[in-house]
Amino acid sequence: MIISVLLRDTLFTCSMEGIYYVDLLGTMVFAISGCLAAIRHNIDVFGAGFTGFVTAIGGGSLRDIFLNLRPVWVDDGNYLIAIFLGVAIAIIFTRALNGLSKTLTLFDAFGIGLFTVVGVQKSIDYESSALATVLLGMFSAVMGGVIRDTLMNETPLIFRREIYASACFAGAMLFVVLHLLGVDGNINAWVSATLVVVIRVVSVRYQLSLPVVGG
Repeated sequence: MIISVLLRDTLFTCSMEGIYYVDLLGTMVFAISGCLAAIRHNIDVFGAGFTGFVTAIGGGSLRDIFLNLRPVWVDDGNYLIAIFLGVAIAIIFTRALNGLSKTLTLFDAFGIGLFTVVGVQKSIDYESSALATVLLGMFSAVMGGVIRDTLMNETPLIFRREIYASACFAGAMLFVVLHLLGVDGNINAWVSATLVVVIRVVSVRYQLSLPVVGG
């Protein structure tokens, strides 16, 4: 009995550590995405950094507010370091990154994939209902991009004919199902995030979209 409890606690700790580093990675990736978007609009260095910052913290902060929590970046300086690194990477390697095909889309795809699983796991940890966890996972993933596109005076991706939020929804659903089946949290996180990225990248590559209402 004691051994089983210790094993359970160890696995839970590993899972939480894995989710924590996934969250940091997603934060850095979204900072890169937001900063690159600003740079492509010829915004100065401060504006690019600010855009990267709000893109990185936007979805997660709103998710935490809905869960009645203080945004994690306020207490954990590692998130600010991740954002700074993301902004620095985007600024220093702007030419190299812009030279890659679909760079912004790729970074955004990784960002929404990582943030989806973090949002779902955090909602599960705070005992949200299954449907709420899916919605909060999707919400935390897409809102950073919504803020970024709004600041750039563009129509947010969730309002365009693209598979974006629905990819997050699919990844969140998969995470919940695998969680209920008892799959290891770290494996679950990477499998579910990969699903989001694959759906998003394939949909952009082959110009796939959902049916238009009334179309």
